[in-house]
Amino acid sequence: MAEGDSIDLERVLLIADGDNLTVGAPTVEGAKVVATSQGEGKSKKIVVFKYKPKVRYRKKTGHRQFYTRLIIDQIVGQEAMPAPAKKKATRRKKEVKENGT
Repeated sequence: MAEGDSIDLERVLLIADGDNLTVGAPTVEGAKVVATSQGEGKSKKIVVFKYKPKVRYRKKTGHRQFYTRLIIDQIVGQEAMPAPAKKKATRRKKEVKENGT
């Protein structure tokens, strides 16, 4: 993807805005994220070393994963619904047995 290209990501799993939270099941219907590409790059090198004892087998290779850097411009979607109320854990207080003393 070239630098400066715009992309729409339509599989949105969650939208959060402060205390408002919308969780998809599995995705949020009608939501999308508009992002701009900032070019491609490579991550740090991962060293892969294979070794078998007593056979003189040693093989060292590396791998660098390509990635595309995105800047989020806008999140378009449903109005975030308030999060469901959390249930408070009810704990029973142990009854205090009073001694006659």
